[in-house]
Amino acid sequence: MDANIIYIIIGVIALIVGIIAGRFIFAKNTKKQVEDAEQQAQKIIADSQITAENLKKEKLLEAKEKFVQLKADHDKEVLEKNRKLNEAESRVKQKEQSITQKTENLEKQGKENEAIKDNLNRQLEVVSQKRTELEKHQEEHIRRLEKIAALSAEDAKAQLIESLKQEAHTQALALQQEIIDDARLKANKEARKLIIQSIQRTAAEQAIENSITVFNLESDEIKGQIIGREGRNIRAIEAATGVDLIVDDTPEAIVLSSFDPLRREIARLSLQRLVSDGRIHPARIEEVVEKTRKQIEEQIMEIGERTVIELGIHGLHKELVRIVGKMRFRSSYGQNLLMHSREVANLCAIMAAELGMNVKLAKRAGLLHDIGKVPDEETELSHALLGMKLAEKYGENPAVVNAIGAHHDEVEMQYVIAPIIQACDAISGARPGARREIMQQYLQRIKDLETLAMSYPGVEKAYAIQAGRELRVIVEADKVTDNDSAKLSFEIAQKIQTEMTYPGQIKVTVIREKRAVTVAR
Repeated sequence: MDANIIYIIIGVIALIVGIIAGRFIFAKNTKKQVEDAEQQAQKIIADSQITAENLKKEKLLEAKEKFVQLKADHDKEVLEKNRKLNEAESRVKQKEQSITQKTENLEKQGKENEAIKDNLNRQLEVVSQKRTELEKHQEEHIRRLEKIAALSAEDAKAQLIESLKQEAHTQALALQQEIIDDARLKANKEARKLIIQSIQRTAAEQAIENSITVFNLESDEIKGQIIGREGRNIRAIEAATGVDLIVDDTPEAIVLSSFDPLRREIARLSLQRLVSDGRIHPARIEEVVEKTRKQIEEQIMEIGERTVIELGIHGLHKELVRIVGKMRFRSSYGQNLLMHSREVANLCAIMAAELGMNVKLAKRAGLLHDIGKVPDEETELSHALLGMKLAEKYGENPAVVNAIGAHHDEVEMQYVIAPIIQACDAISGARPGARREIMQQYLQRIKDLETLAMSYPGVEKAYAIQAGRELRVIVEADKVTDNDSAKLSFEIAQKIQTEMTYPGQIKVTVIREKRAVTVAR
């Protein structure tokens, strides 16, 4: 036990001695580091002082150089200003000398002018005396002439003036007539030249619009599917589109017959979809026809937009663009309405350019001159007046509005482009083979048939088919009963018989169908 205590005491003593020795060594090292730091600090201060002195000397040198440069610039500027002042003083002195010399010259010239004035006064007095003597001689001469001619001077003067006036009038009339004849001849030659050049530069192909479209099939087996059981499919297509389908022995083809190109196009696209899909039944037919109608509306807008872009016409109202696209599916006396309007627009642009008029305005009026031929609703107005109202409604230029209304002389021409539109319309329609009167009469008769049927209440659709030999009238089942259907058929037939002229006979078929549709969910 005593030994352990001794060891502990020894250990404690050793620890204390170690701590004291360590502190002594640490203090010694710290002192050395402090001394080193002080030496480095003194060295840094000495270097900084040297650097500062050098920088101060450099700045002093730069300042001296800058001062010398500024002084030199100032001296140079002072010398330049002194030079300019000296030059200005020299110019002023020269001007003073010049003014003095001119003043002397003016004084000298004034004296000379006084002498000239005195001389002129003397000459004027002499002239006045001579004039008085001449007037006396003239009066004496006139009195002698009056005595010889037995006429006063005034009467002789009046007779001479009247004679000269009549002679000048006769010569003027002859010259005027000669100028008018020459101008008329030249104007006619220039007008013919201008029209011929315009026609040659816009020569367009003329294609007569037919009233039928041939739909080609891959095989004759598809005809049976299109006809359907007991002909229900073909009846559904005809009822939905208003187009007459002619299925005969022609191999791999079906004929779509209708006076309306828009209906034929809807029927053609619908048949194409149905044949590609393979599902052909009445419900599917109605669905496809409705989708095709919407697609045709989009296509009409695309055609209208493409047309106005190609012609370089900007700012046209969207509804007018739609009407322009709709022209693609209308014809005028067998001539496609859009082709006709485009041709008139180009002709108007050429003529306006040759005459130095507004080309863009003339082209715009030429394109829109027949928009009244494609109305959304039937109206009693002529196509020119209807087109004028549409153009005015959609904010067209007054010159364009007047040209549309006046191109058939139904309103007065108020602007210069109106006769140009009228002339170009006549040029386009007068091309050989452009139009056929008989075709237009036939199309008008078919349209009148449908309009007559649509005038009755409860009629939903009316289609003239079989080249106008049959009129199919589809009525609303909720508004027209079976008995009313028979009565309506009779009334329409009687009205056609009394109001219309037609070859052969017309069969009136009234179709009434009631459907109840419920969807199971």
